Amino acid sequence: MTGGFAMRRADPAPEEILDAAALVDLNADEMSLRARAVLAEFDRDMVGLAGVKRRLAEIAALLVVRRARARFGLSDSKPSLHMSFTGGPGTGKTTVALRMAEMLHALGYLRTPRVVVVTRDDLVGQFIGHTAPKTKEAIARAAGGVLFIDEAYYLHRPENERDYGQEAVEILLQEMESERGSLAVIFAGYADRMDAFLSSNPGLSSRVAHHIHFDDYSHDELVRIAELILARDDYRFSPDARLAFRSYTELRTAMPRFANARSIRNALERCRLRQATRLAAAPGPVGRTDLITLTEADVRGSSVFAKGG
Repeated sequence: MTGGFAMRRADPAPEEILDAAALVDLNADEMSLRARAVLAEFDRDMVGLAGVKRRLAEIAALLVVRRARARFGLSDSKPSLHMSFTGGPGTGKTTVALRMAEMLHALGYLRTPRVVVVTRDDLVGQFIGHTAPKTKEAIARAAGGVLFIDEAYYLHRPENERDYGQEAVEILLQEMESERGSLAVIFAGYADRMDAFLSSNPGLSSRVAHHIHFDDYSHDELVRIAELILARDDYRFSPDARLAFRSYTELRTAMPRFANARSIRNALERCRLRQATRLAAAPGPVGRTDLITLTEADVRGSSVFAKGG
């Protein structure tokens, strides 16, 4: 990457190297404490994702130990922070990328917690000479932070010999190697398509060190996500409405185009519309409890129940 920038120093200067008999408290390091705070907030705010949370904690531990090794002057190769996120829509991949950037920034491995989200259209041009500047511009915007490439497999179109997606991949490969440690690239998309994409280019698969899969949410997790969304906006389910919404998730997940948390947010918007319509038509005055409570009728007014029946 041309131009360059000063990355936040993760390793100690030579004069800070410790004696071999010294001891280091990994939990007392300032950067480690900040990273642990990011992980704790993520664990508190995000429902489910047990495997993802475990992998983030493992990556944090690896980088903390690497910092400690550097303090003793121990040799260590520069870590590759490039990743692959796989899973269905609405499983939290973009949100986790944001938290990952915060964690890597807290540990001093990235200059900024910024995440730049792009798709094929942001990287690939439609004529000769157009792809390189588009791809490099996206990389420049993500400099020092994370470049998140959503539906990355669309960069690879083997059926079209004149497609410029491969050119974007080659530029990314060069930057992923030369800017290793100062730019993290995350490729995201559906698991089966991502496997084919990474397998199509040995150089690409060898540079992606961390593969993290996002499972679909369970019905109970979807209800919990709904309750968190409602609480954020000063709404709540009545007890009967909560049971009805649990039934809604069972029906909706079996239907096409279900997008996990994204679909839950959309469903809640429609519940709120039905609540607003009901309250606006009420013959008498309404109180605070009426305004914040979604009832069973607001939930069961969904066409999903008719289709599911």
